[in-house]
Amino acid sequence: MTHDHDLVLRPTEAQISAALNPPPGRNGGDLVVETLAALGATTVFGLPGQHALGVFDALRRSDLRYIGLRVENNAGFAADAYGRITGEAAPLLLSTGPGALTSLAALQEAAAASAPVLAISSQIPTAGLGGGRHGYLHELPDQAASFRGVVKSVHTVRTQSQIPSAIEAAWKSALTAPHGPVWVEIPQDVLLAGTAIPVVTGGDAFPEELPPRPELTAVAADLLSRAARPAIIAGGGVVRADASRKLRQLAETLHAPVVTTPGGKGAFPWTHPLSLQSWIEDRHTTDFLEDADVLLVVGSGLGELSSNYHTFRPRGRVIQIEADLGKLESNHPALGIHADARLALQALLETVTPREDAQAPERVREVLARVAGRIAAQELTLEQDVLASVRRALPADSPSFWDMTILAYWAWSAFDAKGPNLLHSAQGAGGLGYGFPAALGAAVADPSVPVLAVSGDGGALYSVAELATARQYDLNVTWLIVDDGGYGILREYMTDAFGQATATELTRPDYVALAESFGVPGVRTTPGTLADDLSKALGSPGPSVVVLPAVLRMFAPTHLD
Repeated sequence: MTHDHDLVLRPTEAQISAALNPPPGRNGGDLVVETLAALGATTVFGLPGQHALGVFDALRRSDLRYIGLRVENNAGFAADAYGRITGEAAPLLLSTGPGALTSLAALQEAAAASAPVLAISSQIPTAGLGGGRHGYLHELPDQAASFRGVVKSVHTVRTQSQIPSAIEAAWKSALTAPHGPVWVEIPQDVLLAGTAIPVVTGGDAFPEELPPRPELTAVAADLLSRAARPAIIAGGGVVRADASRKLRQLAETLHAPVVTTPGGKGAFPWTHPLSLQSWIEDRHTTDFLEDADVLLVVGSGLGELSSNYHTFRPRGRVIQIEADLGKLESNHPALGIHADARLALQALLETVTPREDAQAPERVREVLARVAGRIAAQELTLEQDVLASVRRALPADSPSFWDMTILAYWAWSAFDAKGPNLLHSAQGAGGLGYGFPAALGAAVADPSVPVLAVSGDGGALYSVAELATARQYDLNVTWLIVDDGGYGILREYMTDAFGQATATELTRPDYVALAESFGVPGVRTTPGTLADDLSKALGSPGPSVVVLPAVLRMFAPTHLD
């Protein structure tokens, strides 16, 4: 009997001829770019470096599109966004030592947000591997050790014949739920040496699926079908799994209200009668979720933000669907289902019994009214008007990328993303500098729509070098910089905690003049003209900068009460 996995495809005569007569002038770097192309990659991000020159020379002989940024960390953010938008593994090409290490913060964000990034770094020559102190440029005793606690998997290559298999294994790892960054490192001499290995023409690009265990979904479906007050928390796993439609079908079948986490923005329609929107950092929402007799948590680990800073205490039965095994029941006991959100939601749709609850929309309206009343009492009209102006200016199908800044914290709770996979921020790892380079990666992924980046002036200084990248590739990104003269949220935190702030005030440039020095048009706006100025910038092709001098405030937290 022949099994499918016993079948081997026979090469054609043309493939045999090509294998026996590989083109001259190839090196180990060609095996890298050939493998990427065979797996389906079309675009790579990165920066060249001395040890990685073999790969960059090979790019010249390939059809891959190269997008070079000015700082490795920013290149990582761009690859992260490209992976989020396309769902593909985004190759990130780096050099050894300082170049590799500079990407760590970006890879941490990709890991926290489950963004598929395939980082390929050079290494010192093979003779220097093993932990000895040989004195090579960029030498580390164990470079891969710096990445093992950040990425999903590490793959070290020592010979050219290992390159295709290592990259293919890393590719699958990056795209297997939960998505995430992976690390491949290849010594300099392996990349530079000529090769007679045949051109790489194929690869298995299909990741493994993560289906739920049927006995667990059967129990979950029974609990949800018999619930009196079911509710759903939808996290980033729903967006990453492209499961928003199935989430809506399940919520409507069960008449279950849905709240989305910051990472799950857009996973459920904002104005749907069952939508609690994203006010998850609010005690009124927390109380509602605690009162649910069955709470379905899909694609969220119920971490700090999603649990209202760990003040959430569910009283009912919790069902948690999570692809990241480390997050499963890590914060609350639950019926834990280790699975991809899309596959698990489909299994529930096939097994739940529809239930009726005519009062559910009214209970949702009551919660949202209480939230709105709480915010209204704080006299934060400037902040709400600014956020509303951004929403009016941004086309409904345009993605936005938000740095760690006060306006972004408002957006997590109060911004209608208009759909899944359209609002992204650095809330996974919480590092500065994400917004603008990530927006550049998104513009590379889909040049048909304008992309918005939002930063404070503190975060903007992390990324300002990438104005050169935006201009070089003529990327369709508008960068909104909210300039309050410092690290605004830290100023607020420190003032509240200690009565005064320290180390939060910044001397900053004239951002409009700075943008124009890069050949990027800039405009200084006001809260009253923001919607028009931003709309005009987004409607003009190519990069642009809009600067809003304003001191914004956060709404009062409820987790400290």
